Amino acid sequence: MIIFKAEIERFEAMGEKTGWSYIFIPAALASTLNPTCKTSYRVKGLLDNLAIRGMSVMPMGEGDFILALKAEIRKQLRKEAGAELHVQLEVDPTFKIELPIELEMTLQEDQTCMENFLKLTKSHQNYFINWYNSAKTEATRIKRLMMIYKAMEDNMTFPEMMRAGKAQARL
Repeated sequence: MIIFKAEIERFEAMGEKTGWSYIFIPAALASTLNPTCKTSYRVKGLLDNLAIRGMSVMPMGEGDFILALKAEIRKQLRKEAGAELHVQLEVDPTFKIELPIELEMTLQEDQTCMENFLKLTKSHQNYFINWYNSAKTEATRIKRLMMIYKAMEDNMTFPEMMRAGKAQARL
């Protein structure tokens, strides 16, 4: 476990990360938390007094990592960019995101779609799964199922699918 203080920061211009709020985890701390790991992994712990679980720590190069803070988390913390957090983190080896049965059945309709999905890294599979699971209505869930199916047919990553969806909406 690592314990440290961090300031909430925000990316101004950083490609697809533009606008993200995050805390920075320097290489020295990251190597204590998960030695030799250079890829994303899940953590659990406390941000101030807010318990977190299954959040992804992402590499930023040279051994440094970031922990993105979604609006929901910042709202619960009642903090935004510039605020200081007391952070306690440890690796969360038990966290797994399950493939929803509807998504699995849809992808299995075409062997290529399922193969393309399974070729993605676990973290990229999770982007699709979390996006699908966040749908609030049945109509949105069905629309997202079809978008994911089409993306797997076309062998797209999550960002490619989202960009294609935005381009389609503009037409």
